Amino acid sequence: MFVPQAHWLAEAYSEAIVESDTDIAARNIFTSLRLAALLYLAFHERGQGRFADVAGGYGLLTRLMRDLGFDFYWSDSYAKNILARGFEYSGALGPCDGVTAIEVLEHTVDPAAFIRDNLARCKSDTLIFTTEVFPDGKPPAADKWSYYAFETGQHISFFSARGLAILGERLGLRYIRQGRLHILTRRNPSPILVALASKRWASLPLALYAARKLGSRRNADQRLLLQRASASPENPQ
Repeated sequence: MFVPQAHWLAEAYSEAIVESDTDIAARNIFTSLRLAALLYLAFHERGQGRFADVAGGYGLLTRLMRDLGFDFYWSDSYAKNILARGFEYSGALGPCDGVTAIEVLEHTVDPAAFIRDNLARCKSDTLIFTTEVFPDGKPPAADKWSYYAFETGQHISFFSARGLAILGERLGLRYIRQGRLHILTRRNPSPILVALASKRWASLPLALYAARKLGSRRNADQRLLLQRASASPENPQ
């Protein structure tokens, strides 16, 4: 279900992050734990590899994932990277083992093109994203579902689980759902491990275990950024 001609988008996106999004910090913290558990336990050789967070906002999720030991990079055409500066994704970095898009798909004018284009740009076969779905065949009434977010005007595409599965089929991707966490992939992760990693009670210990095994990138990132700064032509030795 979507708005075919959302003529108000320029006004709605006068700021990339709306003032009323008080959930932004908690959402990114809990999402980082679930992603760390999922990527380490069920995907990509125990968290090894490169990942890109598209439509990454101010860079909070990218920074959190790097703090947990994952090689994450930021990408966003509409927001300014504040918290993950120096770790912007570009094709020169090479292909990604996974792409994340957190609370993004409901903002897209053409969800299929968004998925296809970002997977192609990042040379990846897996998209992990969050969105709230409505019951199959039963879109909620306007006054019964806060996810319409009429007050912001930024949510213009809405999905059922069946709709996401069909979308995945059209793109040649398997659809896996774990609550508000959704996966479209050409891989075949273990359903048991995916389900375990997606449990709320398991995400924190699994994320901390992954961070211990991988090693946080906080200090290494700081050294790298300082080296870049000292080597910059604007800072001659």
